[in-house]
Amino acid sequence: MSIKANQIKEINLKDAKTWGNATQMGTGLILTDKIDQNALSQGIFRFNFILMALCRQGDAQYRKDNHKQTVKPGDLLFISQRNIVEEYMASPDFECQCIMVSPNFYHDFVQDVKNVSSLLLFSMNYPVVQLTTKEIEVYGNYYKLIQEKMADTQHYYRTQLVKALLLSMFYDMSNVICRVGEGAPKKVRRSDAIFTEFIHLLEKHYRTQRRVYWYAQQLDITPKHLTDLVISVSKRSPNQWIDDYVVMEIRLLLKNTTKTIREIAKELNFADQSLMGKYFKKNVGVSPNEYRRD
Repeated sequence: MSIKANQIKEINLKDAKTWGNATQMGTGLILTDKIDQNALSQGIFRFNFILMALCRQGDAQYRKDNHKQTVKPGDLLFISQRNIVEEYMASPDFECQCIMVSPNFYHDFVQDVKNVSSLLLFSMNYPVVQLTTKEIEVYGNYYKLIQEKMADTQHYYRTQLVKALLLSMFYDMSNVICRVGEGAPKKVRRSDAIFTEFIHLLEKHYRTQRRVYWYAQQLDITPKHLTDLVISVSKRSPNQWIDDYVVMEIRLLLKNTTKTIREIAKELNFADQSLMGKYFKKNVGVSPNEYRRD
């Protein structure tokens, strides 16, 4: 089924703050026990944030990027930025432990671009995963601790602590990726396979290559074909993916190293720091110096 862009309603993180018993920290993080059926039951929606939720009771079903998904107790579901969701229905007793983060907040606590791609590719192939008893316990413990720290508004390092807990939770839950990945191989469409190859190439070469033409050459297809395939699979263009990886690396280098902006520009193959500064501000909204000071 084809979907027209004007049929799609954008769902932002601020829309989710009314879902269930929501707890919010700033503009980048929300925890809640419900995914609002009233908000999602009628229409077609595109999420502009990342959602991970563990079903605790009841059940739910929906279509994600035109593929039907069913969620039951003990299932972990992923909805990534730009995913299309429709036909959402949940039982009256449906409850979950849901974590929603904005892309900027996610990029602030993630430590390696490979972490981003591993979660991305896993959630594409396994949008709903049955957790083991131990994994359910681990997720629940993190959820409660993060919720507790979010509520402690007097804690001087509240934001840093919550981000550290989210990162630790990410690594713990990444064990699920390893466990499921060791199972039987999943049949992969050609478009998905090419997209995966593109992401793996991007991981290796984003520091020096920012042209779609170069990636298309490596995959032995035309830039238009690559663009069409990437958009069909991920709802985003190759240029958007390239920009995401480059900007994330700049963020990490600004926050986690003492390298000068000139050194960072050279490391990422910009002609000079001025060009990198313009590129960063276009994508983030602030200059590298302002971002580092924040």
